[in-house]
Amino acid sequence: MSDHIGFHGGEYRGPVIGKLVEYRQRAPAPTALDALPRRAVGFTGRDGELARLRAALNPAAAGEPQAVLVTAVSGLGGIGKTALAVEAAYAAREEGWFPGGVLFVDLHGYDDAPVTADQALESLLRALGIKPGHIPVTADERAGLYRSLLAQRDAMLILTDNASSPEQVRPLLPGVDRHRVLVTSRHRLPQLGAQLVPLEQLTPRAAYQLLERALRIAVPDDSRVVDDPQGAARLAELCGHLPLSLQIGAALLAEDAGQSVADLVDELGTSPDRLDSLDDGDRSVRVTFDLSYRRLPDEQARLLRLLALAPGPEVSEEVAAALVGAEVPPLRGLKDLARAHLVERGTGRGRWRMHDLVRAFGVGLIAGDADAREEGEAARERVLEFYRRCADATDRRLRWLPGTPEPERFTDRVQALAWLDGERAGLVGAALWAREERYANKALSLAHSLAVYLDWRRYFDDLISVMRAAQEVAHRSGHRQREAVAWNNLSNALKAVGRVEEAVEGYGMACDLLQAIGDRHGEAMAWNNRGLALRLAGRVGEAIAAHVHARDMFQDMGHQHNEAAAWNNLGNAFGEAGRDTEAIDAHTRARDLLQAIGDRHREAMTWNNLGLAVMSVGRVEEAIGYYGKALQMYQEFEDWYDTGSTLANLARAHVLTYRFADGRAYWLRAAEAFTHANAPDRAAQARAQAATLTAPEKPTDKPTPASPPAHKPAPAQPSPPPPGAPDTAEQ
Repeated sequence: MSDHIGFHGGEYRGPVIGKLVEYRQRAPAPTALDALPRRAVGFTGRDGELARLRAALNPAAAGEPQAVLVTAVSGLGGIGKTALAVEAAYAAREEGWFPGGVLFVDLHGYDDAPVTADQALESLLRALGIKPGHIPVTADERAGLYRSLLAQRDAMLILTDNASSPEQVRPLLPGVDRHRVLVTSRHRLPQLGAQLVPLEQLTPRAAYQLLERALRIAVPDDSRVVDDPQGAARLAELCGHLPLSLQIGAALLAEDAGQSVADLVDELGTSPDRLDSLDDGDRSVRVTFDLSYRRLPDEQARLLRLLALAPGPEVSEEVAAALVGAEVPPLRGLKDLARAHLVERGTGRGRWRMHDLVRAFGVGLIAGDADAREEGEAARERVLEFYRRCADATDRRLRWLPGTPEPERFTDRVQALAWLDGERAGLVGAALWAREERYANKALSLAHSLAVYLDWRRYFDDLISVMRAAQEVAHRSGHRQREAVAWNNLSNALKAVGRVEEAVEGYGMACDLLQAIGDRHGEAMAWNNRGLALRLAGRVGEAIAAHVHARDMFQDMGHQHNEAAAWNNLGNAFGEAGRDTEAIDAHTRARDLLQAIGDRHREAMTWNNLGLAVMSVGRVEEAIGYYGKALQMYQEFEDWYDTGSTLANLARAHVLTYRFADGRAYWLRAAEAFTHANAPDRAAQARAQAATLTAPEKPTDKPTPASPPAHKPAPAQPSPPPPGAPDTAEQ
């Protein structure tokens, strides 16, 4: 303080009155340069993303081409963006990278009243020590002062949390590159020229760790998660591996010491609305998602709701168009929702998916409003009709025979199978809608159109689910024709997975129903299929009788194609009974019929089976020739399972003639084909057979026998390993 007033050297023209003036030196305005929120409880599972942020924040990169001023962390609400950014900021501070300090501002971008850039600048200026009365009025002046202050300071980190638009952040960017800006947002913000760090849900392991850590922090001696790792894994799955919902799950366990992990899993798994249960009184997944939803324009909000009703985990753009009732896919809306992290790209181009909890949120929006429910039901009908039409077209393509009119929608089998492969999960999900009365007829039609495809690709679990539902619904509605078809297709799948006696019974149900309604063709098909199951059950005599009955019925009706199938299967049954001559004759009859018809795929089956038949009477080289013909035809049709079976038969034939190297090569090729055909067990068996063939070739000075030897080989010659059961092909 000073109380001295000096008048020395002044010129005065009148009276001068001196007044004592007191002046006090004021302290500088307070600053807030270390205002980071506390670290998240139980933070885990973000090592890769944390490493990227550390690299972006490292001042050693300043001036380098890869150096960036802004890094934007984006992701779904509750995914852990703020926790990651704060963790990275603490790590950077501990490294001493930002001696000028760390500024933090929450932009509340998804609240009803987001913080404007002007308001954020005022907050940051005050944090930098500017008195409220000295803060400029206009936004441009505030931004200028802000940049000027930063230009005078050592390196600083500015963490802007929860931004919803580039406009909120752009005025907060410093003018010099020694500083760094770290942004979090539910939207991607490429407009800022930022390095983008999108966050996905946690891995199952990291989700488990978060649950365990969060519960231990709340109750240090609580071992419920550790004691039930399988239940905890299921709980993490029901929480969508989302950090917010995992934290809520841990809190729910902590506040109820008597509740087991299994109890909470049961509560979440059986709840009609899972999001109702993911609420600990302070945090709510539904409220978090609702903040994003309320900012959507009407068309995007509608698209989000309808996407939640898609029958599969992913949706193609064609299906999205059907959902909204448009002629063309809603690409703009999908991309806008992706920018908001409410949908994301799927496993292939043109495919989209939603997080499980976002889907549950969308379903809840529809369930809670009568108009939205009706809109949703209409959307599901459109999707079902789209799937029904397309699946019918693919089915006709897969069943197409030369000489008949070609289906129009798909130009060949490859195209039809590719479409079915891409849409399989959605098709199966939609077919299961048959249990809902509104969709029963169309869903039943869809189910029957999928039977050949699901059997062809060996998706037997799907086939069983779809056909079980079809059979139940057809029985309830009294539609005996459809019920019989469902029993037949269901039994095909049961037979394929080894539930042979169930298959025999199912085929019997189909036979009885078809006989009752006078469908002789369908009845003959069911008898033919029943014979296959009877043979697998070891009831070979009954199998022969069933195939003879089917063959005679087809002959009476003049159905050469199906007659050939019956001859083929009858040949396999004769072979099983040791009636080799009759087996060769039956397969020859089947081959001749199929050649006349021009069905090369089923002709391949007869060549394979004819090879087996002649092998059984010692004509090995002849059999190898037949297998070669079958192999060529199967490969034409990309029938990988039967390709593998034929290669296995070739391997066995070469082993029987002591050509071990060739046998090993064929087993390895068979393993590749079985892997491609979604038959991992058969692939493993083929590799195991190949591994046994380490013996040398039979010496070249001795002739290779044309048929298997009738006696045990000489001791100097290693015996071939057991070749395993031959692979028959059935129709």
